[in-house]
Amino acid sequence: MAEFGSAAASRPPAIDGVRRSFVTARGVRFHVTEAGSAEGRPVLLLHGWPQHHYTYRDLLANPPAGLRIIAPDLPGYGWSGPAPHKWAKDDVASDLFALLDELGIDRVLLAGHDWGGFIGYRMILREPERFSGYLAMNMAHPWVPTSVVTRNLWRFLTYQPLIAIAGKPVQRRTGFLEWLISSAMTDRTAVTREVVRSFSERFRDPVCAQAATDTYRTFWLKEIPQAARNPERRRGTVPIHALFGLDDAAVHHSMADPASARADDYTFEGVSGCGHFIIDERPDLVRARLIELADRTE
Repeated sequence: MAEFGSAAASRPPAIDGVRRSFVTARGVRFHVTEAGSAEGRPVLLLHGWPQHHYTYRDLLANPPAGLRIIAPDLPGYGWSGPAPHKWAKDDVASDLFALLDELGIDRVLLAGHDWGGFIGYRMILREPERFSGYLAMNMAHPWVPTSVVTRNLWRFLTYQPLIAIAGKPVQRRTGFLEWLISSAMTDRTAVTREVVRSFSERFRDPVCAQAATDTYRTFWLKEIPQAARNPERRRGTVPIHALFGLDDAAVHHSMADPASARADDYTFEGVSGCGHFIIDERPDLVRARLIELADRTE
């Protein structure tokens, strides 16, 4: 069995056929993994915590026909360099817009999970003309009523303050992340322990541990108070398909309710027997919904 901080975590997991590069944008040295035809329709895939681009390994290993799959590691996560900021989500959105500019891409189909889903919403609300559609996975939409947030606040309190306060030692020196990832899956046979460790071990790197700590610290100290003072008023104009594992203990599906979504085209699909890490548990379904969204927004 590999020891904590194993050498394998220092390099990206192997995925057959992918193209890897480093692209500097807005002061971030992004690690970018791509698959599919370089001339295909670009699809930007955003991961969350505590993961990196490898959560999209199935799409990268077998890209759908006609699509150019682009999976960057978010600033400070995976093998991307640290962010020159404290991980405010609007700053990360700006980093990603700059990455698209560096890649010469004007418009993409977008998918995001967890914090990648949160940032994805910031992006489609800020510059909707750059997105043909958005597949949001296990993330609250930006228009959640205060009463729903209050009712579910206890879920955040079970782990988020711990990471915001003591994220570096918890992630670097304990087995907390390996336990967390496994426990958040309904079907724990869907991934091997090696896959789980490919995520958890990466956060023993001080850059990754700090990025995750900043992710939650900024959320609690700045973004939650800002959202309370200034609720989201912008309306979503990009077609959105919200795909949601209903066994998610961290983000309740009521926070993605279509009844409260201020969007022109918003569809919610709950998935029974699936937890928070829907991409890992149901890669077949994620693939199918991405292809369907691509077809209807072509």
